[in-house]
Amino acid sequence: MPTYLTLVGFGPTGWGWQLLLASWMTLSVSAAAFAIGLVCGVVGAWAKLSRSPAARRAGDAYTTVLRGIPDLLVVYLFYFGGSEVLTSGAKLFGQSGFFGFNSFMAGALAIGIVSGAYQTEAIRGAYHAIPRGEIEAARAVGMSGLLMLRRIIAPRVLRFALPAMGNVWQSALKDSALISVTGLAEILREIHIGAGSTSRPFDFYITGFILYLVLTTVSGAAFRATESWTLRSERRP
Repeated sequence: MPTYLTLVGFGPTGWGWQLLLASWMTLSVSAAAFAIGLVCGVVGAWAKLSRSPAARRAGDAYTTVLRGIPDLLVVYLFYFGGSEVLTSGAKLFGQSGFFGFNSFMAGALAIGIVSGAYQTEAIRGAYHAIPRGEIEAARAVGMSGLLMLRRIIAPRVLRFALPAMGNVWQSALKDSALISVTGLAEILREIHIGAGSTSRPFDFYITGFILYLVLTTVSGAAFRATESWTLRSERRP
């Protein structure tokens, strides 16, 4: 029986390369989901801060619904629902058979839209944290809306939202494990296959534990360093 290091190593009988590729897939789908969520979060925050009652209601509905249902259900809806839409659309053009929705895209969209609901609140809260005096001063000197956004609002929102965005990224990274149900070869899927193929479940699941812990720890350090960098101008000499 191979030792643990041989089993997870990069030798001819090791699973090292598969686990490395699975880790890269986890990072890739998490990054795609976070980017999609950022777009949704900006739009959602704009809606919730809008003077339009309809936009505010739409923003409230988005955050309430997406934060109120299980993330796994959203993944199922996108993957199986997307496949059903593709199959029905293909039939309209005379195509027969089943057309599956890409598992990477389905997972990124599902986790991204859920992430966007949390990013909406992070961005909205960051906007409210901007001192009103800064915005009033910008208006007093005649800044246009776009110039004010570029020089004052966007940098300050980024500064105030960064800690919360770090938490959202960590959630997206961990929620990527849910995409394993679509067959995407990310960490959880790969360690499940390895555990079943070798009959060494503890070794593989403890390896998955370590891989996720490494990714979240490094990510947390990166966000803390970025937050510290954004505070450089506010430190006292």
